[in-house]
Amino acid sequence: MTRTVLRGGRVLDGTGALPADGDVAIEHGRIAEVGPGLDGDTEIDVTGRTILPGFLDCHVHVVFSGVDPFRMQHEPFSYQFYAAARNLAATVDTGVTTVRDAGGADAGMKKALSDGLIEGPRLRTAITVLGQTGGHTDGWSASGETVRLLVPHPGRPDMIVDGPDEMRRRVRELVRAGADVIKICTSGGVLSPSDDPRHGHFSPEEIEVCVAEAAAAGLGVMAHAQGTAGIKNAVRAGVHSIEHGVHLDDEAIELMLARGTWLVPTLIAGRALLRDVDTGATRLPPAVLDKARAVTAEHLASIRRAVDAGVPIALGTDSGVFPHGSNLDELALLGEAGLSPVDALRAGTARAAQLLGLGDELGTVEPGKIADLVVVDGDPLDLTGYGKRITEVFQSGHLVRSR
Repeated sequence: MTRTVLRGGRVLDGTGALPADGDVAIEHGRIAEVGPGLDGDTEIDVTGRTILPGFLDCHVHVVFSGVDPFRMQHEPFSYQFYAAARNLAATVDTGVTTVRDAGGADAGMKKALSDGLIEGPRLRTAITVLGQTGGHTDGWSASGETVRLLVPHPGRPDMIVDGPDEMRRRVRELVRAGADVIKICTSGGVLSPSDDPRHGHFSPEEIEVCVAEAAAAGLGVMAHAQGTAGIKNAVRAGVHSIEHGVHLDDEAIELMLARGTWLVPTLIAGRALLRDVDTGATRLPPAVLDKARAVTAEHLASIRRAVDAGVPIALGTDSGVFPHGSNLDELALLGEAGLSPVDALRAGTARAAQLLGLGDELGTVEPGKIADLVVVDGDPLDLTGYGKRITEVFQSGHLVRSR
């Protein structure tokens, strides 16, 4: 038995406590002990730095490497899977040790990670994204051509469903394909060419069928929901989390509080997308670009209202819409939305683990938990440039990154 001790630093354990001096001992891939003056067979000096739980990102797309539709039309189908290996490695590099993929990654990618064929964070998968005809997952354009962001394959069912019966069947297909969560679009979106983010999508009955079928298989539902009507319909139907939440009003916030619905803001997504357009890294149709600008202007104010009201927040980024590896830039934006530094960090650790159903194993630095840990240089309560200050990343007690 080898006992490794991270010695000489401080611990910010994710429980809501402030940083305190202490060591962390690791045995058999788990946290064995936390406290001062610990001994081990191997010691790693982290003097002047702080140990935190590994971060969790509750909304990524690992098969996307930016969403330039012109480029994506000319990439071979299998290219996305090789790119995903690079994207997963960039994600763990930045200190994110667990992600929930919100559409794209399939069971094969999850197995490749668990078997050690590729490296990256622990992976929870939605596999595909369900939307209605003319909705956020419909790539139909005015020319009559269709450009799909996620092309179906044997392990990834089609995205478009209409009516309760189709919804029921498609959710069952996703359960069969190994989904850990079901992703549904109850409003329009930005990147889809022919819809409006403010409009609600799917009937209440369709959403209720989705939630019921997922629940029958022990799964929750995450809802892409930007418009107010789509948010309310999703919450009333019993979805587990609202993704984006761009146009929240008081009634929507009250519903979320009453039902314990989580909010995953993805504040960085719109800003990063517009940045990439401005630098020429991404090309978007004018109508899509107009939507991106309009959504970004409203988004932060909406999330501030939710934070003020006490809606439970978990970190998510929509990485893949923009390049992977800047996930922890979301922390500073959560601070802008009104979360304290400790609460913003909890949103990316303990709270995110709770949302994903992993709170018994991950998200805090406590004895018995899996030793997914990061070490950060500088002030751990300074949320700026966080990913660049991560010096070590551990998964199950193994040092996987060291700068």
